[in-house]
Amino acid sequence: MKFWPPKLGITLSSLLVLVVSFFATLLVKLWPELTRPKHVDPAFRVPSLLELASLPTAARFDFPLGSENGALSYNAQRFTDNQHLGDDLNGIGGEDSDLGDPIYAVADGRVLLARDGGPGWGNVVIVLHAYLENGERKHVQSFYGHVATMLVRPGDEVRRGQQIATVGTAGGRYFAHLHFEMREFTTLFIGPGYREDTRGWLNPTAFIEAHRGGSEDDVGRIETR
Repeated sequence: MKFWPPKLGITLSSLLVLVVSFFATLLVKLWPELTRPKHVDPAFRVPSLLELASLPTAARFDFPLGSENGALSYNAQRFTDNQHLGDDLNGIGGEDSDLGDPIYAVADGRVLLARDGGPGWGNVVIVLHAYLENGERKHVQSFYGHVATMLVRPGDEVRRGQQIATVGTAGGRYFAHLHFEMREFTTLFIGPGYREDTRGWLNPTAFIEAHRGGSEDDVGRIETR
């Protein structure tokens, strides 16, 4: 019968404890990654460079309510009024006269989000666009809040002037109107609607007026209802 020398036995036991401790610590640190869901909601996923590169390039931007140039609607609360992060667009009749009116994609792009945005928001649609400015490819989001019916789903590619939703009331919280934002983000979150710090948000009216393109590009609205 063989016997391990006392010192060697203690050394092996210590080594075994160290190995087990190392792998236990490694497992604890890796566990969140190992158990992470394989499918991630597009709303919480950072678009890859390939996805950004595959976005259609928008030739021009139109207004989302009324006519392509913003007629037949009015701006009830403008960007930065009362720390507002967007424009509140209404039909010219006011109150609920525009309930169910069509909302159009402002430019070619891809839908990132179309879902209930939570209390105060109602349904929300967010579309990501790529466009050229001074030879540089840039990205911008158009954000459509308080909508009633959503006609698109995440991943859908949309064309400028395509109807994507209808005007709503955020579940009866407000008179019918479209809360409309333009953002510099490529990552998604619903956001607050009001905020003093406007970094990352653009003046929607000013942006669209600066990116209207030539009149010869105007092909009119695309009804999908």
